[in-house]
Amino acid sequence: MPVWTPAEQWQRTALFLFARLQFPRFPLADDLLLSHLERTFQLYQAKQEAPLSWQAYLDGLYILDWYVCVGCLERLETAWETLFAARTGRTDCLLVDALRLRAARLYPSDLAAQEQAVSEFWSRLLVPDRPASLPILARYDGRRPLVPWLIRVFQNEHISRLRQTPDNSLEEDDHFVPADLRPADAGASRWRELFVQAAQEWLSQLPEEDLLLLGLRWRYRLNQREAARLFGLNEGTLTRRTDKLRERALDYFRRRLEAEGWTGEDLTPFILSELGQVLTDDPRLSADHLAFLLAQRQAKQAAS
Repeated sequence: MPVWTPAEQWQRTALFLFARLQFPRFPLADDLLLSHLERTFQLYQAKQEAPLSWQAYLDGLYILDWYVCVGCLERLETAWETLFAARTGRTDCLLVDALRLRAARLYPSDLAAQEQAVSEFWSRLLVPDRPASLPILARYDGRRPLVPWLIRVFQNEHISRLRQTPDNSLEEDDHFVPADLRPADAGASRWRELFVQAAQEWLSQLPEEDLLLLGLRWRYRLNQREAARLFGLNEGTLTRRTDKLRERALDYFRRRLEAEGWTGEDLTPFILSELGQVLTDDPRLSADHLAFLLAQRQAKQAAS
């Protein structure tokens, strides 16, 4: 465990104070927060190849998400109320509804399996499923947004289970979303921020047709057949449109980063760790706006 410098101690105090101001209904004492901070630091350090400083850890800490998680681990009712009320984005659904949507996709037409999957997940947030394992919330290291991380953990666990069965219900485009993939070294923080800016710029320039395609395929995880039916296209045409959209996005991201001096080759770590949150937070990809775009498109088709 690294020794705290005076500057790091001040940063820690400021973060604790900020979190308490944001959540006055469940103030947590400094000594309790410090013990949890040391615990989550060790969780994150175990995933890194090089020793980490406190400043490097605190600079990337999602303090409010971390604070809510600590409150839940301490079994504070108000903290749990905050988690239950959390949404997957500024305009998206509640966490429990998001889990149900994932369960419905993983176990189509099996309502019992869907309910069991969600109920089991909730029960394991505080209680481990095996004696030597950690509860789900105790595995959170604070370096990612809490709600998207919980959804990824839920999805990845069930995809892993389904892939072990010979007759599973996974769509061809279902895949793992790594919950721990984020550039580890401090120098990558700048490139991560630039990538987020580039992704936001690219998204703001998308025409409505591409925006709708992105929303239906990514946000609502429609498979190729379902999306093609909604767009009134054959699957081959939709695949080509999706591929072109992906290629244009990657080209835009790469050119923006290279203009700032980036010399790397693989954008995958940035895409997997950052792009999902950018898409989740954009109001143009909200449920209401996508429904409006879809209705508008269908009205035009009916009139033509």
